[in-house]
Amino acid sequence: MSTLSKFRFGLAGLAALAAIGTAGRAAAEDVTLQYWVYSDFGEGDALRLQQEFIKEFTAKHPGVTIDIVAKGDDDLTAGQVAGAASGNLPDVFMNAQSVGAQLVEVRALDNIYSKWMAMPESFRAQFDQDALKGCMPKPDELYCLPYTGFGSLLFRNLTVLEKAGVDTSKPPATWDEWFAQMKKVKDAGMYAIPDETLVFNSIAEIYATSGSTESWGFDWANKKTKIDPAIMAKVLKKFVDMKPLSSGTSRNDQATKDLFISNQLAFHTVGPWVNPTYEEAAKASGLKYDFTLIPGDEPGKTGGIRSYEMVGVAPGPHADLAFEFAAYLTEKAQMARWAKLLSRYNANAAAMADPEVAALPLIKVSVDAAHGAMDVAAPYFGGSVPSCYNSEVIDMASATADGQHTPEEGAKELVSQLNDCLAQ
Repeated sequence: MSTLSKFRFGLAGLAALAAIGTAGRAAAEDVTLQYWVYSDFGEGDALRLQQEFIKEFTAKHPGVTIDIVAKGDDDLTAGQVAGAASGNLPDVFMNAQSVGAQLVEVRALDNIYSKWMAMPESFRAQFDQDALKGCMPKPDELYCLPYTGFGSLLFRNLTVLEKAGVDTSKPPATWDEWFAQMKKVKDAGMYAIPDETLVFNSIAEIYATSGSTESWGFDWANKKTKIDPAIMAKVLKKFVDMKPLSSGTSRNDQATKDLFISNQLAFHTVGPWVNPTYEEAAKASGLKYDFTLIPGDEPGKTGGIRSYEMVGVAPGPHADLAFEFAAYLTEKAQMARWAKLLSRYNANAAAMADPEVAALPLIKVSVDAAHGAMDVAAPYFGGSVPSCYNSEVIDMASATADGQHTPEEGAKELVSQLNDCLAQ
């Protein structure tokens, strides 16, 4: 165990690694772990820090090599599903908690509960409890370690708002105040907001201005949607009202970012990952912008969604070593370094409370956003979400915004369609 005693993992990590006790096996034979990450974690500063983590881990584990592979969101899931079928899974990998149930069903994820419980309480207590619950469909089942995450933010183009006569000294406190600003922007000849009906996540972001996790997501036991038709009718009316004010582009389009950077678009509801793009534009072209919470129907209520990414471990001969590496990645010291480098929120609550981390403006607002936002597809790991579910939500939101249904008709029909979808 002398290798472990030198491992720079903090007191909690030292005890954890001693409890797992896999370093001896790692040293006895050459082992290569396949490590799949999100595409934006496989380039630039993020990749360099990931490589540092790998170097630190392998330096204390003779004979261990870790190959890092970056993949887009869809390719991550497709590759993990295919790997489970072929017996060629990556040993450690990232993905969203929202696809966790699908990965469990195809046996791509190891139940790491016993390994988790072997860790000291000081390690287990580090994580955001909501994020941790998302990994645990049952008390004795744990299929992931919480990793990164996000809460939706409202990015504001201050130049556009000032041209429209909006006071930018403080953000809008309620939906009505925000919508009044949108109308001013449109009256001034600019776009207020992307078309929020084109993407499931943007629909959820606006639903959250009136609803909550309790009235969204899935009742897996009865195979029914939890969407409240009264709340959905109210939200569909918002889409009708916003339609003539929108850019016609989606939340995720490059064209939306281009409009924002070129001072033609006032608001962009999205996660914090767009901030590096806008930060660079501020340096290069003088873009004036800020970010704040998405306002809800009443003061103090926020809209937006939250979701968590996870680090999963595949079942197989290297599962113990893979878990050890996953635990190292998600431990406070590494997650604090990650947050400082990228100003990105993550699910290690102890890292988020680090004074140097908590002082970062994007971290501070992201923590507030995540705590007040609605889970995008909860409960996670309860069941695989059929593809018809998201498409039905998008189709009905778009059709109602286009005037094909009244909001009340659209909400009633949507709930019926979603229940049919889940029943299948």
